[in-house]
Amino acid sequence: QVQLVESGGGLVQAGGSLRLSCAASGNIFSINTMGWYRQAPGKQRDLVAGITSTSSTNYADYVKGRFTISRDNAKNTVYLQMNSLQADDTAVYYCNAVVVSYRGFPARPFWGQGTQVTVSS
Repeated sequence: QVQLVESGGGLVQAGGSLRLSCAASGNIFSINTMGWYRQAPGKQRDLVAGITSTSSTNYADYVKGRFTISRDNAKNTVYLQMNSLQADDTAVYYCNAVVVSYRGFPARPFWGQGTQVTVSS
């Protein structure tokens, strides 16, 4: 099994910054893509940012220029630096990783438990 543990959420004023971290552990042979999703109350879970094993990135339009995703492959960890936070960024943020647990096995997606980010206006 694979566990993803997120940290770094909290309450921040509009215009402020937060940095989320997500560490993967367990049966890991390799990790393909890692990403951050978010879900606001009453809304679907949407992709915020993704990063491949070779550090190619993609972002939702509404976070481009404000959020930066990065990863440390040696630590199986992905980060999300969030700057210029707005009230609309308030949501539960979930980490996702597509993991190969054993050589020759197919990759499977795993999710973290979510971390709350609240931006006060």
